Amino acid sequence: MEMPFFIKGVLLGFSIAAPVGPIGVLCIRRTLANGFFNGFLSGLGAATADGIYGLVAAFGITVISTFLLDNQVYFRLIGGLFLLHLGYVTFQATPAEITLKEEGKSQLSSYVSAFFLTLTNPMTIMSFAAVFAGLGIATTGGDYVLAALLVLGVFVGSMLWWLILSGTVNVLRGKIDSQRLKWINQISGFVIACFGIVSLIKKT
Repeated sequence: MEMPFFIKGVLLGFSIAAPVGPIGVLCIRRTLANGFFNGFLSGLGAATADGIYGLVAAFGITVISTFLLDNQVYFRLIGGLFLLHLGYVTFQATPAEITLKEEGKSQLSSYVSAFFLTLTNPMTIMSFAAVFAGLGIATTGGDYVLAALLVLGVFVGSMLWWLILSGTVNVLRGKIDSQRLKWINQISGFVIACFGIVSLIKKT
């Protein structure tokens, strides 16, 4: 009886992560620029944030969810501005060899930035709450064991998508030269900035 909830969570996490958004663009660009592990860490940061929001929704942590939803305008503002900054930095980035020390910093930055961007979308809680209710788990007073399995499944499913995406893109990495990578940086930066503008417009 427990396994179906985990499987549902995996499918749910995979389907939530799959649509290409700013994190997807970042994952692709970072994999091409810095390799598989760097791109995968971006996705892992997003999966971690999704897991936290899923946890809040599944266990009905009312105080946290209310605070996030009541202040979603500010979260959107912060996230939108951060996307604009990230878009500009990505657009200006030039392909270059990086030292091992810089690579380590880049990997940590990849995880933290993707985690932060995903965390600035509190409406994710509402999505998880609606889906969990549809799967028979109330946001309060439900079966916490099944809820935990569902949330774990969401994290695993999301992580599986980022693993597949970064792995697939990494296969193509060797076929992209510096000039093409520069174009990818510029296109990615523009797209990420557009996501930021959309986030700011939604605020109003």
